[in-house]
Amino acid sequence: MAPSLLYFNTAAAVAVASAKAAENDNVSRVQLLDKTRNSRVLVLGGTGRVGGSTATALSKLCPDLRIVVGGRNREKGAAMVATLGKNSEFAEVNINNKDSLEAALSDVDLVVHAAGPFQQSQKCTVLEAAIETQTAYLDVCDDTNYAFRAKSFKGRAVDANIPAITTGGVYPGVSNVMAAELVRAARSESKTEPERLRFSYYTAGSGGAGPTILATSFLLLGEEVVAYNKGQKIKLKPFTGMLNVDFGKGIGKRDVYLLNLPEVRSAHEVLEVPTVSARFGTAPFFWNWGMEAMTNLLPAEFLRDRSKVQQLVEWFDPLVRAVDGIAGERVSMRGSGKRHSCFCSSNS
Repeated sequence: MAPSLLYFNTAAAVAVASAKAAENDNVSRVQLLDKTRNSRVLVLGGTGRVGGSTATALSKLCPDLRIVVGGRNREKGAAMVATLGKNSEFAEVNINNKDSLEAALSDVDLVVHAAGPFQQSQKCTVLEAAIETQTAYLDVCDDTNYAFRAKSFKGRAVDANIPAITTGGVYPGVSNVMAAELVRAARSESKTEPERLRFSYYTAGSGGAGPTILATSFLLLGEEVVAYNKGQKIKLKPFTGMLNVDFGKGIGKRDVYLLNLPEVRSAHEVLEVPTVSARFGTAPFFWNWGMEAMTNLLPAEFLRDRSKVQQLVEWFDPLVRAVDGIAGERVSMRGSGKRHSCFCSSNS
């Protein structure tokens, strides 16, 4: 199961593969078709960690692409453009303003929406603007409600004849590919139907994703967890159901806790696995204690309020960054069934 697909074509596949490639100085360049070589790509959230990494990877892989860094901070935008070089520019964009979005999308071929967090967003404003302006669309959404709201636009995307892909990041996205491989292995190699699938994620501190992952994590603490048990949909309290999971060499065993993530529903519905859940944990261990305390002490309504959560992020982010400097920044994923497991880890 690849990232959730609304509508797709070959030209977009090249750009998506480039944008998701790992960022490093030795990466091979991608040779694009003549008709897409000079395409303009708008990266929303391009001054942040995820969007900035996407813009950098695209620039290295496809130097002929013209990268438009979309954001609200001109100073940060100028710094990113200086890093990317001559085939880049900055555009000031307000993703909550239809006119601002449509103006930014009017002369680009693809928009990559990396301006999270996606939790508690009531509208798919960027996707709607992309359909309105007939611009190819990709997002790195990691929120269940947003992802399935985006998928409801499939008909409009098809009618507009544009490729539109949601949940195309690391998790969900790469994690879904891992899950599909586990299910394939179970069915083809073991000749059995998979009964259970667990997604387990671990980050050290911010995992290199900056304040966005803090906001995402805090907002998820306000969402009831949806999981599946023997085909039945169940709802659970967030950051409960702790398991000690072995993430393999370099990471070892870590505690992970239930969170409401979109790959659970898609894996259950698309891969037809009857029991599915997703868990997340962080390090140092006291951050997990803090998340548990927030879940138990703060009202869910508070944790679903984006403005209040942003205040929490502003308070905690300097402390998290300081601890990151000591503990390091790592990200690891494990997908596991009864007989098979997949691992993926990276260091920042």
